[in-house]
Amino acid sequence: ELKNTSGLLYPPEAPELQIRKMADLCFLVQHYELAYSCYHTAKKDFLNDQAMLYAAGALEMAAVSAFLQPGAPRPYPAHYMETAIQTYRDICKNMVLAERCVLLSAEILKSQSKYSEAAALLIRLTSEDSDLRSALLLEQAAHCFINMKSPMVRKFAFHMILAGHRFSKAGQKKHALRCYCQAMQVYKGKGWSLAEDHINFTIGRQSFTLRQLDNAVSAFRHILINDSKQPPAQQGAFLREYLYVYKNATQLSPDGPLPQLPLPYINSSATRVFFGHDRRPAEGEKQAATHISLDQEYDSESSQQWKELEEQVVSVINKGIIPSNFQPAQFCLNRYSDNSRFPLAVIEEPITVEVSFRNPLKVPLLLTDLSLLWKFQPKDFNAKHDGETKELGTCDDDMIGTEAIAEFLINSEETKVARLKLFPHQTGELHILGVVYNLGTAQGAVTLDGIDPSIGLQTGKFVSNGLSVRGRQDLEIQGPRLNNTKEEKTSIKYGPDRRLDPIITEEMPLLEVFFINFPTGLLCGEIRKAYVEFVNVSKCPLTALKVVSKHPEFFTFGGNTAVLTPLSPSASENCSAYKTVVTDPTSVRTALLSSASSVDFGVGTGGQPEVIHVPLPDAVLLPGASVQLPMWLRGPDEEGVHEINFLFYYESIKRHSKMCHRVLRHTAVICTSRSLHIRATICRSNALEDEEGRGDNMLVFVDVENINTSETGVKEFHIVQVSSNSKHWKLQKSVNVSEDKDTKLASRERAKLCFKAVRCKNSEENYTFADIVFGNEQIISSASPCADFFFQSLSSEFKRAHVQSHTHASQRAVKQSFDETVRLIQRCSEVDLNIVVLWKAYVVEDNKQLILEGQHHVALNTVGKEAFSFPQKQELPEMVLLKFFRPESTPVPARPTPEQLSNLIKTSLHYPESFNHSFHQKSLCLVPVTLLLSNCSQAVVDVMIDLRHKTTSPEALEIHGSFTWLGQTQYKLQLKSQEVYSLQLKACFVHTGVYNLGTPRVFAKLVDQVTLFETSQQNSMPALIIINNI
Repeated sequence: ELKNTSGLLYPPEAPELQIRKMADLCFLVQHYELAYSCYHTAKKDFLNDQAMLYAAGALEMAAVSAFLQPGAPRPYPAHYMETAIQTYRDICKNMVLAERCVLLSAEILKSQSKYSEAAALLIRLTSEDSDLRSALLLEQAAHCFINMKSPMVRKFAFHMILAGHRFSKAGQKKHALRCYCQAMQVYKGKGWSLAEDHINFTIGRQSFTLRQLDNAVSAFRHILINDSKQPPAQQGAFLREYLYVYKNATQLSPDGPLPQLPLPYINSSATRVFFGHDRRPAEGEKQAATHISLDQEYDSESSQQWKELEEQVVSVINKGIIPSNFQPAQFCLNRYSDNSRFPLAVIEEPITVEVSFRNPLKVPLLLTDLSLLWKFQPKDFNAKHDGETKELGTCDDDMIGTEAIAEFLINSEETKVARLKLFPHQTGELHILGVVYNLGTAQGAVTLDGIDPSIGLQTGKFVSNGLSVRGRQDLEIQGPRLNNTKEEKTSIKYGPDRRLDPIITEEMPLLEVFFINFPTGLLCGEIRKAYVEFVNVSKCPLTALKVVSKHPEFFTFGGNTAVLTPLSPSASENCSAYKTVVTDPTSVRTALLSSASSVDFGVGTGGQPEVIHVPLPDAVLLPGASVQLPMWLRGPDEEGVHEINFLFYYESIKRHSKMCHRVLRHTAVICTSRSLHIRATICRSNALEDEEGRGDNMLVFVDVENINTSETGVKEFHIVQVSSNSKHWKLQKSVNVSEDKDTKLASRERAKLCFKAVRCKNSEENYTFADIVFGNEQIISSASPCADFFFQSLSSEFKRAHVQSHTHASQRAVKQSFDETVRLIQRCSEVDLNIVVLWKAYVVEDNKQLILEGQHHVALNTVGKEAFSFPQKQELPEMVLLKFFRPESTPVPARPTPEQLSNLIKTSLHYPESFNHSFHQKSLCLVPVTLLLSNCSQAVVDVMIDLRHKTTSPEALEIHGSFTWLGQTQYKLQLKSQEVYSLQLKACFVHTGVYNLGTPRVFAKLVDQVTLFETSQQNSMPALIIINNI
């Protein structure tokens, strides 16, 4: 029975209740209009009597009746409903009726699309006293916001969160989870990370209590992998919660596959794979080959250089062709290297994978028992057909040994790399899938910053709070984007990246190289003896050891003539690097001869000079054996810092299908400082005949300057020997006048030396070496290492000339016959004499005096042209005007230059310097004069001598008087190649004076040529004779 506020109770027969009952009956039979008017009348009566509960009910029903009237003659009286709700709530304190009234009114407003009024009505009734009611009303309000004409999405989401919160307080976990999940759809991906974190955290918690562990794990995972803006304490809480939930989830299915962990992030493309052992550091005097390691930065330019060197040596070994299956050795694979082929790893040699981890959180992460996850298919590459392949997981250590890192700490927001190793014990195909580890939180780890966990800390160094879960992360590397064909350019396609899929090949030898007494600084041209130790650290013998370098002129192992059993490095410390002989004092200044074939020194054999064979004893290095060989170094001619790359190539004795050879790299850094600069010229001697009566003598002028700056502590240079080597010429003796045996040069001093050179008699096959010794020890220039460096400098000259000659090849075919004669004439002025200047430098270092030795080479090619030991640098003008021109085709040199022609025949007059004659007795004075003609060319030459030529210029007549030649005025001769011919002439003088006899004009031509060329006098000095009267 209804109680109203004033305690007023109507009896059942009261007229107000009768009207109310009639209204209800009309309502039931759907006579809404009459029902409305009856409710209206009843409402007035109830209000007059202050029966508020009855009045509120009548208002509520009147509003419903008005709403249900067909044709709607009157609008829906919303204020009736509001008054009713207010009355129920405030006066009658009856929340259940108020709630009913609100839900009814909201439905009516919704049906009229008045969503915002409906929402406001629903929200107004929420209160603190009933969580369930409030949750229900908030949820309904949220639905009103989303159903508006222009939906209010954020308001929907916000009220859904509020509803979820109240459901959760009311213990309705499922409803709460549903509300949060609906709200999450709105907040997801909007960048509202804190809101997302809150929602995900709640979803995770609710899912966990409902035992929906997978949903819980994924919700917590989202909190951790988004770039969280939470404070560190909150992140730590999230992480612990995640680990706790995760642990529970994994305990349900302990035998299932390892789940994927979200932390730490792995930058897959930065993964690097290194094949081989770590480099051994230097031991005392020994310096190990630099090779390659994970600590070196990748440099595309240098990796290209190494590849070219390797291709060079492979093509030499395969007789000039690179085999189709050639794969350049790649020791370290990264995002820049070419990873399109399967890399090759050798059995029993470790494979190191460097994985880059990043911790996105502000709390440190502790990874324990971190190792690689792999799959392996054993294969025997030597067998004819493969057996079935077994797929193996991570369990079998007999095939692949796996190294685990016990503890790996990543501090907050730190990027750190872990190097994980595998040891293959069987041949086959290996696939590295990812990493597997226990993820945990470290407490108190902040104090342990800066400790490198890769050192392998003892376990328990970090206090782990007991929560850790085991999981995995896969390494998936996207290959390079393809961009070759049209189809690839128009679509986005990626190539394969196979750096994590190595093929394990059978056993191969492994070489280690150590350098002993290897210098870091040299003078330009300085010769230093070092030792190289080759060690075979594998279990199979190695052979065919070669070294290739872009700078073969920098080092030599000695020619075939060298003794291959060197003294130990300590015994040879104070000896000279050269092979020397004590000389007899009488033989000073005259040449000591020896000869050598260039084949002995590996030059001219058609191979590439860059590829040098290493002379191993028995050509094989057995397992565990080591051999020390001498290596002579020569400082490069250019001052500065030089990086010199050596590539050591070697093979196994057995031929393998997969891997044919191996290489080892070494980069030597040498700093050179200036020493000597040498310029030399060669010119014809005026004395046409030497002691043996043969023609063709030359004078060689050598100009040596000390350009060393005194910082290096060099006191002075001594020129100890000058040697020549050539197939056609040799130095005969020194014609310097000074008596001082040793030529000393202090800083910035210059010395001039002059030598006489003659033609060699021997065959053209071998090079003749002539040594002119200034000291008391002869350095045998035809032995190692002097000859090695000479031949190497020669071969690099050949190479330069070869490149140039290629450019002119196209023009060479024109006018073949004419060219031959031109070539013959040109050859007269050509010599191929090479000068080697050997020196010693006295250096004071740490109050000790050291003696350094070295050599410089000068190649003399043309008579009268200056040659240098190191090409001069052209000073470039700062600014040059830009010229536009059409490149003209270079004309073929049709005729030799006059300078070359003048060298065909060489003339020399022999006569007394002064002649006494009594003009009183005989008025004519006759003087016999011999004209010597020498044919410098290799061909037969026609010579015409004309004596009729008179000096016409008056100045000349004033200085030298006039005279006449007697007898025949024209001679025609034919000179064979290299022939010296003497012609007897008579000159006639009529009075005393000084006369110039150099008037005969000499013309020459090759036998088969038509035109004559005048030969200008080689000695431009006048041939003066003095006629005295007695």
